[in-house]
Amino acid sequence: MKTHKQFNISTNPYNVDLLSGLLWQLDIEGINEDDNSLIIFANELSNVTKIDVESLLASAKNENLIENFAVIESNIEEINWNEEWEKKIEVIEVSDKIVIKPTFRDYEPKENQIVITIDPKMSFGTGEHETTKLVLQLLDKHIKNAKSVLDVGSGTGVLGIAASLLGAEHVVGIDNDEWCIENGIENIELNNVQSKVEVRLTEIDSVKDEPFDLILANINRHILIEIANSILQLSKMDGILILSGLLYTDREEILEIYSNIGFNLIDEKRLGEWIALVFNQNN
Repeated sequence: MKTHKQFNISTNPYNVDLLSGLLWQLDIEGINEDDNSLIIFANELSNVTKIDVESLLASAKNENLIENFAVIESNIEEINWNEEWEKKIEVIEVSDKIVIKPTFRDYEPKENQIVITIDPKMSFGTGEHETTKLVLQLLDKHIKNAKSVLDVGSGTGVLGIAASLLGAEHVVGIDNDEWCIENGIENIELNNVQSKVEVRLTEIDSVKDEPFDLILANINRHILIEIANSILQLSKMDGILILSGLLYTDREEILEIYSNIGFNLIDEKRLGEWIALVFNQNN
């Protein structure tokens, strides 16, 4: 019988959204929420170890996001992850205009609502997490006349699909995870936006398209710092950039780095501990 690694994680304070956002940085397959702890699962062949989990939590402790933590490792028999996901995923009203639903939930849209159908499987981007909500809300506000959009770390494809339904004519999503690409393609087809949205298995430095009107990047702080100059090269003059995957404590560092290379902060939004920043390019 195939097994999976299981890590039971308890922290003080216990902030589910904060912990989930951090732990998805690891090579894991799923997260289950309990009343007092999180349980993460990894393939038996994954290189994730208890040391990796503890190291991530130690960094959060050093940043005063948590006071203490405990990690218990064990092995379990294989789980049907799709069934586990389906039990928990509901219709999400991101804003008055944008709704995200899985295929297995019914929803009667209100007037002028955009309904995005997403079956997330194991990809990040169901609309439940604050960072996805933040980007979608700011995307609706700032997309305006943007015709071309780049989504860096596309996951389920939800942001690119939303951009196309909000008026973008050409959307490119990139991710370095084959599973995300497969899931993204499925969701693009579910929403009938194949003519406008494509996803590619690639890194940002391999994108050779003309600069984009709008760039989205809902990924963690370390990657946003690493790819800042690559984002600049792919952003049009006066182009819009929306960054998230960021804790409020990351704000000043990201603002300094992106301001130094030619971006101006023009808007921002916060939900709980998470923020999204909107820049325009003025070089």
